[in-house]
Amino acid sequence: MILAAGEGRRMRPLTDDKPKPLIEVSGKPLLAFHLERLVAAGFTDIVVNASYHAQQIVDYCGDGTRWGCRIDVVVEPTPLETAGGILNALPLLGSEPFAVVNGDVFTDYPLDRLRLHDLGSDRAHLVMVPNPEHHPEGDFELSNGRIGEGAGSRATFSGVSVMCKALFAGLVPGKSALRPRLDAAVKSRSLSGELWSGLWSDVGTPERLATLEISLRDRA
Repeated sequence: MILAAGEGRRMRPLTDDKPKPLIEVSGKPLLAFHLERLVAAGFTDIVVNASYHAQQIVDYCGDGTRWGCRIDVVVEPTPLETAGGILNALPLLGSEPFAVVNGDVFTDYPLDRLRLHDLGSDRAHLVMVPNPEHHPEGDFELSNGRIGEGAGSRATFSGVSVMCKALFAGLVPGKSALRPRLDAAVKSRSLSGELWSGLWSDVGTPERLATLEISLRDRA
């Protein structure tokens, strides 16, 4: 699932007339990078949620034919936040664990790892990154592949993960944040993670977008 329903207020004026996942990086929308890389990693069925300027997401994705996959776009008349949006889309995500990617991040993390990851008894597996300047305190402690267990260093959730339906058990339909679900998984010792130190950017502001563009040019 690609999360693409956010309004992107901090990206204004770039998001005045388009949703943030359609903002371009190196001449290509963020959403295109995700779709192309997920298909290359072996994903054949992709769900995208949309709300702000939703029709643009619907039109851009189509039915998935142009991308070599099947795409279902779930339109939320009112944004449901992360957990609410995923819960709303669960009927389309099947019974097995599924990958989740934030539509407003950019990373070279090898997405085939998500497809091959075995959750076991865990409710979710999070890809973590070193804390960026705009989020120095991080989100969770990561120690020996476990999140919130032990006394590891704190890291930041990248917005890339594997989840299963059990993570949302008991959640009432409607607007709902993801963090309480992750905190509950920490308490039940059912949240794993890994640290990715490669390319990653939370493209949340025009300044971060400009920094990412410079980084990609330097790599070329």
